[in-house]
Amino acid sequence: MRLITLISFIFLLSYSGRSQQSLLLEDIYQQGTYSAQSYGPVRWMKDNTGYSTLEQNQVTGGSDIVRYEAQSGARSTLVAAEDLVPQGANEPIAIRDYDWSEDNTKLLLFTNTRKVWRYHTRGDYWVLDMATGQLTQLGRTVESASMMFAKFSPDGKRVGFVSNNNIYVERLSTGEILQLTFNGNDRIINGTFDWVYEEELSCRDGFRSSPDGSKIAYWQSDTKGTGTFYMINNVDSIYSDLIPIPYPKVGTDNSAVKVGVVSAEGGDTKWFKVPGDPRNNYLARMDFIPNSEEVMIQQLNRKQNSNSVWIGNTNTLALNQIFTDRDEAFLDIHDNIVWLENEQYFTWTSEKDGWLHLYRVSRDGAQESTITTGDMDVVNIACIDATGGYVYYIASPTNYTQRYLYRSKLDGGTAPERVSPQEQAGQHRYQISADAKYAIHTYQNSTTPPQISLIRLEDHQLLRTLVDNRDLAEKIAALQLPAKEFIKLDIGDDVLDAWLIKPPNFDPAKKYPIVFYVYGEPAGSTVQDAWQGGDLWHRYLAQQGYIVASIDNRGTRTPRGRDWRKSIYGQIGILAAQDQAAAARQLMSKYPSIDTDRVGIWGWSGGGQMTMNCLFRYPEIYKSGLAVAFVADQRLYDNIYQERYMGLLTENEDNYIDGSPISHASKLEGNLMIIHGTADDNVHYQSFERMANELIKHNKMFDMMSYPMRAHGINERENTSHHLRQTMAKYWKRVFQE
Repeated sequence: MRLITLISFIFLLSYSGRSQQSLLLEDIYQQGTYSAQSYGPVRWMKDNTGYSTLEQNQVTGGSDIVRYEAQSGARSTLVAAEDLVPQGANEPIAIRDYDWSEDNTKLLLFTNTRKVWRYHTRGDYWVLDMATGQLTQLGRTVESASMMFAKFSPDGKRVGFVSNNNIYVERLSTGEILQLTFNGNDRIINGTFDWVYEEELSCRDGFRSSPDGSKIAYWQSDTKGTGTFYMINNVDSIYSDLIPIPYPKVGTDNSAVKVGVVSAEGGDTKWFKVPGDPRNNYLARMDFIPNSEEVMIQQLNRKQNSNSVWIGNTNTLALNQIFTDRDEAFLDIHDNIVWLENEQYFTWTSEKDGWLHLYRVSRDGAQESTITTGDMDVVNIACIDATGGYVYYIASPTNYTQRYLYRSKLDGGTAPERVSPQEQAGQHRYQISADAKYAIHTYQNSTTPPQISLIRLEDHQLLRTLVDNRDLAEKIAALQLPAKEFIKLDIGDDVLDAWLIKPPNFDPAKKYPIVFYVYGEPAGSTVQDAWQGGDLWHRYLAQQGYIVASIDNRGTRTPRGRDWRKSIYGQIGILAAQDQAAAARQLMSKYPSIDTDRVGIWGWSGGGQMTMNCLFRYPEIYKSGLAVAFVADQRLYDNIYQERYMGLLTENEDNYIDGSPISHASKLEGNLMIIHGTADDNVHYQSFERMANELIKHNKMFDMMSYPMRAHGINERENTSHHLRQTMAKYWKRVFQE
């Protein structure tokens, strides 16, 4: 222990003298100097007494798959990297992800991956037989790197996958590949989804195997009638290349989506006839009920304020609607369904009593009881231990910027019991073994990089530390960065959470410019007591002599109850801008050191939209804005997201227009910079061009920067992130010196 302390002291001395000048953009965005160490991916083994993970093999450069015993920590190599060298190759497979068969006798490896929109979901798959050591590439007759969502059948004898919008099954014993669907093309999508289902309903893997493996149930999407948006690649060839994306904008037609069932041996697909127009309802979830030949289908209406739950028989195709969840505003989809008591009951998440709680519902929908109770939201379910009789979940009833593990009896007979240690303030995440005896625990807060450990769940006893990120913590400590202060701002209608970062050597007698960071929409929250990469961008801005602040207005995704989250319904861009302005006034009255003549605001995506709404609507407060990858006109964005939170265009067009910053561009009085990637498939470059056009029309001077063939995150291609942050930093330096 003394040696560690001495080393830490020497380390800190080596950084002294650099302190406030040592946080450099190239260190953050080029060198990865302050990157946190991660762990995994972890898979709990079938016996629940140990887990597997990946570890780099120092000799081959590949990855070993190793097992650790939870209680003792004993390590064993399950698969050495040299066992993953294909015949004729010189190096092992580079593992992107892996999965075990149900009995842990076979291993499925995902490699050579490609991005489909935001995620790496396309590539090649291999199977390793643990008994024989045989390594086999799957899908050898389909196009290379075209396979998606491969997974074992329940008995582990076959693997199903999608390639070029068709579904296939491969028999592992013979290598025989059976094609189950044949009409997949640019218009018809089998076993996966179009852009908007993936982005807004988190639907990617679009097929399910029956519990006995005899059938495949899957989604099919017909994109005919969906508007096509074209992106233009002017970078990679001497002629431009058009990139078509079927993308339904507000008020336009969706894909027609249906669910069908096909034999795993091939044959014709039988289709469920779910009532309602398939282009004006969403089949948001579908899965087999365990130990049955029935599927549960969740059907959202177009407004997404009604979720009809159907039970479908895959033999007869009979459908039975067991219940409907409703909300006056909107509903979210929750993946918390677990079947209990021999599949006679299932868990269901609803906000119907004003808080997000877990319920126990009978298979026919006739009986219902509450599992979790109290004035608190269940943020997400960590584990449902049917044998032990508990549900473990993340909640935070008293501090909405933090997250803790709680548990409740499945019979609803106990008050919520906190499991996370009282002394560890911040945010907690758990990957719990199926028997709820052990967990991989990640703890962090705004000053503590992620600490990953293995715990015994019953008493939260630390068994061993897996990652402590001590080196990173020491690097950050040596920078002597100002702390992020969490505060509350009373705006009259409500009390809002906020944070503040002051410049180094802050002198309350001096005046400082301030930069507000905003998001403000229902999809996220900015005021969280979490590491968030150290929030080094905002701490860098503070080192330049600026106060930096962020505020969560009403309607942001925080565990403050249904009324808080739904208050923003129908008034995106309107209520949030009002709250942000009121909170800014309150903050400036509390801190006279804020220079009210040098007030900036910035945000990304929805936050870019909110930046301009605040800048245009409240020029007496905000003097400069920087909007990145923003929505200029809400009618240009995708229908699932925008209609969920704004209602239908035909019912709320006035607020669609009023909530869009382009409607207020003529009010610009201060400084504005707009930034966008030309290959943004999410918020199209069209928003950037239309906003620029509107500002020009009204003779408004502004700055603009386009990033060729960069998507919504503006991080593709060499040096992009570093260049972007330099551009942003240069803008703030200029406007605050004017």
